[in-house]
Amino acid sequence: MNRKHPFTLGRRQFMMGSAALAAGLSGLSGLPGTAGAAAPMLGTKQPGWYRFKIGGFEATIVSDGRLNLGSAEAQFPGAQPTVIKEILDEEFLPVAPMMLEQNALVLNTGDKLVLFDTGMGTAKTFGPESGRLLASLKAAGIDPATIDAVILTHAHLDHCWGIMADDGSRNFPNAQIYMSQADFDFWTDEAKLSAGGFLPSFVEGARRNLLPNRDRMIFVADGKEVIKGVSAIATPGHTVGHTSYLIESEGASYLNVGDVVHHYALLFEHPEWEFAFDTDPALAARTRKALFDRASADRLTMIGYHFPFPGIGHIRPSGTAFSYVPKAIDLS
Repeated sequence: MNRKHPFTLGRRQFMMGSAALAAGLSGLSGLPGTAGAAAPMLGTKQPGWYRFKIGGFEATIVSDGRLNLGSAEAQFPGAQPTVIKEILDEEFLPVAPMMLEQNALVLNTGDKLVLFDTGMGTAKTFGPESGRLLASLKAAGIDPATIDAVILTHAHLDHCWGIMADDGSRNFPNAQIYMSQADFDFWTDEAKLSAGGFLPSFVEGARRNLLPNRDRMIFVADGKEVIKGVSAIATPGHTVGHTSYLIESEGASYLNVGDVVHHYALLFEHPEWEFAFDTDPALAARTRKALFDRASADRLTMIGYHFPFPGIGHIRPSGTAFSYVPKAIDLS
């Protein structure tokens, strides 16, 4: 026996009633106290920053915006396209465009105010969304003139091209510059201006940003303390002198990995994959695996320059590879 609830509407009745209700509501739009139109779309974005503690240090992530690297297949040429698509589908991400964040760390140790990497500057090599670092610093209440040190993971365009302004002035006029000598020598080498591929443009930009600061340059050494609480870890491969930084304060340990890993989904699951912009792809893959082993064994919190904003997370073993676990964000 098919018994209907006395208040159940059939489909036809529901559709007719809905149409009548819509017509009735549309007639009310001109009445006093009713909205006649939706609010206009704003179309603007707030400069990104996020503040947290690392032991006794105060840390702030400031965004330089996103980079459009085109197709993930082009950036990982040795990987099977079907595997790339499967992983990205699981993360609800497209194969193209592959968008990467730029998360620059500002660290206040109490003695020094330190900026790790400086973003793209005004260059739009990877699309229009970059170049937000100075606006993000301002939004976070940080005056670039108060930064004592700029510490570079390496000398690629999205990490050092924000040192100098277009007019030749310094964006961080009171900062000393810390980086590896191997990267300084490689990326300021005038002979490479006649090389093929992307190398000449990368070298030209590095020379423009690094050479004017040669007198305030301090070279870092593997395993040595750069400033109090910050030690350099040589992680070559992506560039010849790529350096990661271990930050330690009051029992808290964070690892600023720079570009040892670019994509949180692809390279955690396949750390052996080679990335198109690696200077020595095979070495970069070995370095990545070794750093992942150390970070997971020591339970280090990672700060990834290209991880989803604000780029803070954990790494754990997952079968023969690893997985990335974003750190919970405290907005209190």
